[in-house]
Amino acid sequence: MSGERAEITPAEGSRIAVLVGGVGGARFLQGVRELLPGAEVSAVVNVGDDVWMHGLRICPDLDTCMYTLGGGIDPERGWGRRGETWHAKEELANYRAQPDWFGLGDRDIATHLVRSEMLRAGYPLSAVVEALCNRWQPGVKLVPATDDRCETHVVITDPENPGERRAIHFQEWWVRYRADVETHGFVTIGAEQATPAPGVIEIIESADAVLLAPSNPVVSIGAILAVPGIRGALRTTKAKVIGLSPVIDGKPLRGMADECLSVIGVETTAEAIGRHYGARSETGILDGWLVHSTDTAEVSGVEVRSVPLLMTDPAATGEMVREALDLAGVKP
Repeated sequence: MSGERAEITPAEGSRIAVLVGGVGGARFLQGVRELLPGAEVSAVVNVGDDVWMHGLRICPDLDTCMYTLGGGIDPERGWGRRGETWHAKEELANYRAQPDWFGLGDRDIATHLVRSEMLRAGYPLSAVVEALCNRWQPGVKLVPATDDRCETHVVITDPENPGERRAIHFQEWWVRYRADVETHGFVTIGAEQATPAPGVIEIIESADAVLLAPSNPVVSIGAILAVPGIRGALRTTKAKVIGLSPVIDGKPLRGMADECLSVIGVETTAEAIGRHYGARSETGILDGWLVHSTDTAEVSGVEVRSVPLLMTDPAATGEMVREALDLAGVKP
């Protein structure tokens, strides 16, 4: 597994790989960029939330990372565009277009139009992301976990037919039902046929440190791990793999990680999530695990540290990154 590594200085060109998803992952990348302006930072981004809607391909996590790092994010919501308007949403409602529970902002639609046109022209998602980032200049290389369809679906009890189960897209479960429906499990549609996007395995294998952002461990990090080959690369890379807990005092700071964890039978605690990931020295993926300063955890085969994990601003998040890199044996 991981071997002894001499300390290096990220500012002099080290390679940092980060697995991310959602708002928390995007804000974590701000901290990485803040601390390591001279490093080569590559983010492998979850695509399990991606969906076709109204004829447009929507990639929520990729766009949230791109907008956040590019200065275009709505700072209050943490997702979507700053200064957004909703005229198209209103017109779709007037036409009674379905689905009516998912809102598309006018500025955001422009991104989806460009992406959808390029995909239909035959460009892979990774090339589309690169093209979109030419505008936003995120300062971090954003790479989708896969170019293939690899979508998270949720098995629920049908609210209209309580005696039946059906699978719905994660977006419907999350946005329409707010996870408030009897839920039985998660299924990653297309995972068996998916392959990592170009460069993903190399990013992990050539990294000086691999960080798991404090993103949802089930439908963000878990969806990335569902892509064949990525878990294997994490287990064989020479870099240390360091995860950061997405919960503080038993509660997620954002999103509904607790609902997702309960579905798979994992407690919403830093310790339980660390054990869910597991140690590389056994059958898991972690060498180190950072938990919040008020939390404690014991994870067999994993070095655990308690440090402040509140991402109040990029500088504070940068200190989290510093702690993670120190645990990885990399000196900022």
